[in-house]
Amino acid sequence: MAVPTDPPRVANAAVQPDPAIAAPATPSPGVAVPCARRGEAAVDLPMRHAGTRRVVLRYELQGVEDGPVVFVAGGISAHRHVAASDAFPEPGWANALAGPERTLDPRRYRLLAFDYVGADGRLDAPIDTADQADAVAALLDVLGIGRLQAFVGYSYGAMVGLQLALRHPPRLHRLVAVSGAHRPHPYASAWRALQRRAVALGQLQCADAQGLALARQFAMLSYRTPEEFGERFDVAPQILNGRVRCAAEDYLDVAGTRYVARTPVDAFLRLSESIDLHRIDPSQVQVPVTVVAVEGDRLVPLSDSVALVEGLAGRGQLRVLRSPYGHDAFLKETDRIDLILAAVLRGTGAPA
Repeated sequence: MAVPTDPPRVANAAVQPDPAIAAPATPSPGVAVPCARRGEAAVDLPMRHAGTRRVVLRYELQGVEDGPVVFVAGGISAHRHVAASDAFPEPGWANALAGPERTLDPRRYRLLAFDYVGADGRLDAPIDTADQADAVAALLDVLGIGRLQAFVGYSYGAMVGLQLALRHPPRLHRLVAVSGAHRPHPYASAWRALQRRAVALGQLQCADAQGLALARQFAMLSYRTPEEFGERFDVAPQILNGRVRCAAEDYLDVAGTRYVARTPVDAFLRLSESIDLHRIDPSQVQVPVTVVAVEGDRLVPLSDSVALVEGLAGRGQLRVLRSPYGHDAFLKETDRIDLILAAVLRGTGAPA
């Protein structure tokens, strides 16, 4: 694989901040107090399949001033708000993975995250994980950050992290890739293709929201496992208005409704496609990588994680979790994920 192209050109070097709320004005003596700020910057991004596009990178940075920077990236539904802070108290998408007393403690690190390119639904073009990695590098340039202490990526974020390690190795010290591999598994790609067809069918019926909700419900079945559904929903179905309704349908309905409320249709379609466009050659990665796999993950099988580590040729190590939560284990097994992060980032030697 040819690595890389010209770096993205920063279109406006000045960061445009959101109104920032500072940390408490009178911290205890000797105690580092984290603060948080948001901002955005426009860059001209040379995209792999869509030419050069002007995109706006929206980010959030929280933590102690001058602390080492860790970039945190999640699945295609994740965004720049990782965890609650005094400045932005609403829960983040990884609230249980980052915060006081966790390895990703804003009193120890600066945690950086952004909204994925295409997440606002305004870019209706193929988006590669390589484009996301180049956008990360461009954002680091804007913020004056030379090198990340680590990139911690979950699911789609792990794919983006692998691309960053491949395309911009001087920009990060190490990578933690959780539930993401060097390529999509064909079974998982088939799942996503059906989800996109559900959206297309909804669009044909002028029912975009219903199509997107159905796609999300299909996705939830691939994120979790039969074992979890067996534990949660093993009750007899009901007959309502002459129709049979299974126990899991309420759960799926809520998942679909919540997703539609926050996700533009084009954002879902293009980021779903982006997963299937993802490909790297692991042998070309020169950055140390900790790969975290979950037994029973139906989207990223353990065998793919093993193949990734083998391809890293001595620069990778594998940690395996057993969990009934499948692909979503990183959002549910937060204590166990935190132990792994501690072993990697702090060198505690904690068991996986």
